Amino acid sequence: MPDQVELITYCDRLGGSLPGLKQVLDGPLAGLFGGVHILPFYRPHDGADAGFDPADHTEVEPRLGSWADIREIASDYPVTADLIVNHVSSASPQFQDWLRHGPDSPYDGMFLTFGSAFPKGATEAELMMLTRPRPGLPFTVYEQADGTKHLVWTTFTEEQIDIDVRAPLTLQYLQRVLDLLAGSSVKCVRLDAVGYAVKSPGLTSFMTEETFAFIHQVSDWCAARGLDVIVEVHSYFQRQVEIAAQVDKVYDFALPPLVLHALTAGDVAPLLHWFTVRPTNAVTVLDTHDGIGVIDVAEDGHDPGNPGLLSNAQITTLIEAIHRNSGETSLFASGGAASNVDIYQVNSTFYDALGADDGKYLLARAIQFFTPGTPQVYYVGLLAGHNDVALLTRTNIGRDVNRHFYTRHEIAAALNAPVVRALCALIRIRNSHPAFDGDFTADGSGSSITMSWSAGEDRVDLVGDTATGAATIAWTSPDGEHTSPLLALAASRPLLPVV
Repeated sequence: MPDQVELITYCDRLGGSLPGLKQVLDGPLAGLFGGVHILPFYRPHDGADAGFDPADHTEVEPRLGSWADIREIASDYPVTADLIVNHVSSASPQFQDWLRHGPDSPYDGMFLTFGSAFPKGATEAELMMLTRPRPGLPFTVYEQADGTKHLVWTTFTEEQIDIDVRAPLTLQYLQRVLDLLAGSSVKCVRLDAVGYAVKSPGLTSFMTEETFAFIHQVSDWCAARGLDVIVEVHSYFQRQVEIAAQVDKVYDFALPPLVLHALTAGDVAPLLHWFTVRPTNAVTVLDTHDGIGVIDVAEDGHDPGNPGLLSNAQITTLIEAIHRNSGETSLFASGGAASNVDIYQVNSTFYDALGADDGKYLLARAIQFFTPGTPQVYYVGLLAGHNDVALLTRTNIGRDVNRHFYTRHEIAAALNAPVVRALCALIRIRNSHPAFDGDFTADGSGSSITMSWSAGEDRVDLVGDTATGAATIAWTSPDGEHTSPLLALAASRPLLPVV
């Protein structure tokens, strides 16, 4: 059978806890997903970056559950978890010990400073070469107990302290985390922020040869423990193709903006071009816990002579369309308008990015599911969620607009919406039809697109108009051939009564 559709979710925002997530997976979502990526459940899960700044990478947040709960979920659903290789929280016991004891700390050398990264110093030109997803230099001043001040490397936020992945104690620390993940029956590890993990004087310190060597080293550790690996990198599309040739799996982060361009501009040409060059060892996504990236389709930031998948004008028009479709709620959540880790992303739910147009949203999902790779659906996208402006207002964290906390009643109500029922039926077709294990073709022009899979006599076809959102899906089965508009798939039975 083809790779099944996976769910990516925070456990506290869909179920309230790890046991709560298991109840949702076994209950209203039963039979929908062939795996689940549980976003960081380490302590604390609610720090500066929603769990991506762990104070203790080896401990499950007690408010969410335990390692036993991870094993319980993994007994029924292949689990993907994050290995955060670039940084730890400033509240981590290791960093706090280093602040207290300086060179006498057993963790001295674990954390990157300007001095340790550039032992011979750095010129202005060398510092300007550094790649960072935020403006400014990646350093924060921290003072130790004896008054010594250091420029500590902080790629993302001031609370996320970059670790030195060349230091033996850092490598031991990461392997301890992998031991816990493997021992808790986790199947796959995502190397979060790995592109920034290795700092090299005189280079961009992003996806260098040394970075690839580190990825191979960690991949070998994972293979020895029976763990699969996904590399998470936002970068120029050609670099993604090169990365994919050297790793097990990557994310297709170019797909979301290309699908949005097709559906807002009525232009499928850039998407069809991407199908001819993209790697197929990819996890396909439309939305994630992060924003919608534009760097993945833009010109090469290090060599503007290399064009992107979309032109600068097309990207500007796309961003304006997302803001307009979302009633400008995405505008208030993106760039410098809120506290954002990455200013090169647009923060919005995918449903609102398309103006809550059911037809276009289902066509977007169908395009995702027909694109070669392993489809992954974000929990807010599964429920066709709207931008959570109230949460954004409370936290002023841009990404929170797409990180809603769902109650059980909200889950039940969303699952009864026609667009969600149709999406769930589409997921079931993608999970079960044998044609998806065969050969893929795609064609189109203007706003029209046709995507097909075939294996022997088995066949499934998608025909859509990205300008209007009108689309049909046709498939073979043992009892004959079937054709249905995507919206008509909503005739599937409700998944859960509203209570």
